Amino acid sequence: MITLTINGKKYEAQKNQNLLQVALDNGIEIPHLCYHEKLSPYGGCRLCQVEVTKGKKVELTTSCTYPAVQGIQVETETPRVQRARRLMMKLILPMAPESPKIQKLARELGAEYIPSSCRSREKGDSCIKCGLCIRACEELVGVSTITFSSKGPERKVVPPFEEEPESCIGCGTCVHVCPTGCITMEDLGRKRKLERWKRILNMKVCNDCSNPYIPAAQVDYYLKRTGDTTLTEWFDLCPDCR
Repeated sequence: MITLTINGKKYEAQKNQNLLQVALDNGIEIPHLCYHEKLSPYGGCRLCQVEVTKGKKVELTTSCTYPAVQGIQVETETPRVQRARRLMMKLILPMAPESPKIQKLARELGAEYIPSSCRSREKGDSCIKCGLCIRACEELVGVSTITFSSKGPERKVVPPFEEEPESCIGCGTCVHVCPTGCITMEDLGRKRKLERWKRILNMKVCNDCSNPYIPAAQVDYYLKRTGDTTLTEWFDLCPDCR
């Protein structure tokens, strides 16, 4: 354990734990969109910027990628930090102008919000390129169905060749971690549809109640990954009938 100072108050933290998680663990709110405690830090949205003083050096940095070091001083709400966050929010806002979460965060950071009647929809497909869905699919699920393609303004998150990805098991992890809600999942009887990935999957039906409850591809993936054949009968029943 090490000791560091945040906003003039001393806190203990695990060595090399990222500063954002240290702050959140101690009830200090720092805005963020591309960070999840179960995933590797990315530093893409740059909303979690803080000022760090180490010795005589003072720098502005993303707290999710900066490790906790003995004796450093961290400031989370200086005018410099607030200006940097507001600038980044102004860049993010046009990407997802209809997202309630983005709208709320923009207001909190003092970023200008353009009314819908005047808003340009040139960039607004609601994806902010935070990479959460990509990292979740790779690190939590272990499938790596989606990735970034192109660079600069043309950068986007897509399956390989932008076609229906057969590796997608329809688990919905990407849907749950997406901060703007641009990834949607719809169950249509015995089919599940993920519109953004152009993926349609067959659902497994419960042997007792006959209700479809989980994608068959997801079951097959779990059985193959665990190698536990006893789970086959367990998956024959939905959670309500077990």
